[in-house]
Amino acid sequence: MKIKPLGEIRSFLENIAAPMGVEIVDVLWNDKTAELTVLIETEGGIDLDGCERFHNAIMDPIDGLDPTFDMPYTLNVSSPGLDRPFTTARDFERNINGEVEIKLYAPMKGKKYLEGVLTSYDGNSVTVAADGSEVKIPLNKIAKINKAIKFE
Repeated sequence: MKIKPLGEIRSFLENIAAPMGVEIVDVLWNDKTAELTVLIETEGGIDLDGCERFHNAIMDPIDGLDPTFDMPYTLNVSSPGLDRPFTTARDFERNINGEVEIKLYAPMKGKKYLEGVLTSYDGNSVTVAADGSEVKIPLNKIAKINKAIKFE
């Protein structure tokens, strides 16, 4: 099915999201199921009620945009999940001084997995405090970085 470019859909939705204090994390299209999924986040985290409010706010406007050129589709609004990978500068900046998990493509100093505190991000690399020292890791060496999830 032909749809409008996801970047165009995202830009359109960001105009609705910004005044609501909502950040569009990603816009995804599943051609097999004809589903348009909008992943959102807010400063304090997103819950089911927040997803529902945003879904209701975008239903009519997005139908006006007609992202699927009059073909039927399902609109989903969801949280990106606790363990979602960092993909934007905002993700990294929001998690400075927070605990992170890092999976590397290849071992660095004998380790392919690292857990520690994200101390800095410069656009090309991250610095993580772990095991009593800091290590600087280029982003192109990182397979996945996300918040460390602790169950207590």
